[in-house]
Amino acid sequence: MIESTADGRITTVTLARPERRNALTPAGLDELRAAVTDAATPVVSLRGAGEAFCAGADLNVVDELDGDGAAALARRGQRTATAIAESDSVVVAGVDGAARGGGMELALACDLRVATPAATFAEPGVEFGLFGAWGGTVRLPRIVDEGEAMDLALSGRVVDAAEAREMGLVSRVVEEPLAVAEEVAGNDPAALAAVKERLRDDADTGTREEREVAAFADLASNRRSRKG
Repeated sequence: MIESTADGRITTVTLARPERRNALTPAGLDELRAAVTDAATPVVSLRGAGEAFCAGADLNVVDELDGDGAAALARRGQRTATAIAESDSVVVAGVDGAARGGGMELALACDLRVATPAATFAEPGVEFGLFGAWGGTVRLPRIVDEGEAMDLALSGRVVDAAEAREMGLVSRVVEEPLAVAEEVAGNDPAALAAVKERLRDDADTGTREEREVAAFADLASNRRSRKG
């Protein structure tokens, strides 16, 4: 269900279940978490096989769950999304085709989201009496403003790549998302890790600033040592 290949500074992690639009089962979530956690490269490129990025949770599985099972699936999805967000690598979501529900939530956990012109995004859970519970209600209003987050989550409407770029859901619309991963991977790995850690820091402002100073000093010291 999940394929992972490393080439130079990039590990490409592919959701490889195109016959189900890369919908994820509990086992698939575990495989994805392991693939991202085990990546030993500065950058991870996350993509979907076939015509979709990811349709989210496999509804054939969801429809068989009772309350306890649904809670367990939600926690599993949250653990996977958190593993993406906290990965030592910079994780770039390359969205080509549909990102729906949990698929959009996994993209939200990535450090960068880039889309092809064919990409579309939606949180359609409300149509089925559900909602995105893989951290989506937490991350979405941090990435787009609260009004847009409410609109997307309450309407279930589909957003195309251009609108996603306009609202800040993705940072770029490109023909080949891997090119962005390659651009990022061309930078210094230690600096990439430091910048990710600093931007992800949710401590108070004073603490973040002190950590920023310490991280910059470490990088500068290492740079001087290499030159010396």
